Amino acid sequence: MKITFRYFSILLLAALTLPSCAQKINQPYNPDLSIKKNLSDDALLDLVEKQTFQYFWDGAEPTSGAGRERFHVDNIYPDNDKSTVATGATGFGLMAILSGIDRGYVTKKEGLERLDKILNFLDKADRFHGAWPHWIYGETGKVHPFGKKDNGGDLVESSFLAQSLICINSYYKNGTAEEKKLAEKADQLWKGIDFNWYRKGNQNVLYWHWSPEYQWEMNFPVKGYNECLIMYVLAASSPTHTVPAEVYHEGWARKGEITAKFDLYGHPFTMDYQGQKNSVGPLFWAHYSYLGLDPRGLKDQYADYWTNNVNHTLAIRDYCVANPKGFKGYGENNWGLTASYSTKGYAAHNPQEDFGVISPTAAISSLPYTPKESMKVIRHLYENLGDKVWGKYGFYDAFSETENWYPKRYLGIDQGPMAVMIENHRSGLLWKLFMQNSDVQRGLKKLGFERPELSK
Repeated sequence: MKITFRYFSILLLAALTLPSCAQKINQPYNPDLSIKKNLSDDALLDLVEKQTFQYFWDGAEPTSGAGRERFHVDNIYPDNDKSTVATGATGFGLMAILSGIDRGYVTKKEGLERLDKILNFLDKADRFHGAWPHWIYGETGKVHPFGKKDNGGDLVESSFLAQSLICINSYYKNGTAEEKKLAEKADQLWKGIDFNWYRKGNQNVLYWHWSPEYQWEMNFPVKGYNECLIMYVLAASSPTHTVPAEVYHEGWARKGEITAKFDLYGHPFTMDYQGQKNSVGPLFWAHYSYLGLDPRGLKDQYADYWTNNVNHTLAIRDYCVANPKGFKGYGENNWGLTASYSTKGYAAHNPQEDFGVISPTAAISSLPYTPKESMKVIRHLYENLGDKVWGKYGFYDAFSETENWYPKRYLGIDQGPMAVMIENHRSGLLWKLFMQNSDVQRGLKKLGFERPELSK
């Protein structure tokens, strides 16, 4: 698997997509963007989380309330794609909204209304054997093709969304009558995903895409290790369209071939990062599946997932500190490689594909794994680089000091993990909500995972 596969259409479409300004849903949002020096760590984290949350609140697509694919401040492209929402970013945004409600960034009433609006949209939007497409037109709920043949169900993006629906169910299931109704709606939506269909005729592997027009022509069986672990966990957990454990062990784990043994900058790894050779992938592989799935103490026969994610983060950090290519700005206070905008259009930055571009979401979304190291990056970005990298929805997507390149652009799928992982670091909220789900617990046991609460 090439790590840039999920983004090949973005490379082609990036020049065509730009919402020029966020349409306001509630009151005008005009944050104070002046840099405040010497904030405490907690105050700085709260500022970053709150401002990043606003991407999914103030910056949401107005008809659906869902998370926009992107938002550009620098207005270099025509405004012809402002209604496109992304399924994965919407899922991450739903978790960010839960965090915002819990933090009091919005009222409980406002939060409940927004979540209900988004879930109603998702309920009526195009689905393909239960899976949503990668992109959806927010004004109509119709599929917006991600590529010519990618115009149907996207099981990976739908799994990112399902992760959030489970969290919503847990958050509201014991609440008021209105809250219980929302919880039930979230439960029904995720249980409507037909994971078993995406085995393409009962094969022991899950396929990423299916299209009513092109059927299985995308032909992408998903094998690990990459960002897609959550899809296999949810497929095993589904009480309505479950898959046998063999799908995980023979498909994702490639009949044991996922197992590897190598060190990178002194950090050991036990899994093969597909597309790499004795190296690791971009840091979003340590984020997307773990926004709800709590890696603390989570183990199976292939890995200790907390140790794996900590080592993944430290290896990227140490690579940037060593800076073998001599890029300007790299160091202990400025590291982080992941998929983001790039000086070369769009790239899944990692030690084998490094163009001197730092993506703030990389270190910030790794905060639970490397709190001290990530906090240094947050403070440096905010206090020292300031408005070069900081705007109304938090830190911009990427920058390069080497190229003097500071685009004022946001991507929903990069903003979401920052807000969610800051919250998980601060309170563990999303981890608690997801892991308390009984279907998830049964699915993890079925696949052979170990964790303290699974032994009860």
